Amino acid sequence: MGFGGISIWQLLIILVIIVLLFGTKRLRGIGTDLGSAIKGFRNSVKDPEETVEPAAPVAQSPQQPQLKAETKEAAPVSAEQPKTPEQR
Repeated sequence: MGFGGISIWQLLIILVIIVLLFGTKRLRGIGTDLGSAIKGFRNSVKDPEETVEPAAPVAQSPQQPQLKAETKEAAPVSAEQPKTPEQR
């Protein structure tokens, strides 16, 4: 007998079915994500004061970057209208 009435052979068959359904690449990714989540949880439980950051107010809207308008110096305005080539 194995775990709770399930034999080793039944566990191996379940494992093979899971590998066939999900594939080794996806299972490896799930394992990596689960491992990093457990590691983060352990670190937060071990040192809760170091990882706690003050919560930002939810009601504030994100700040929009201020864009500066480029100003070009205006060309001096003359009283005389520019002449077209026909008027010259």
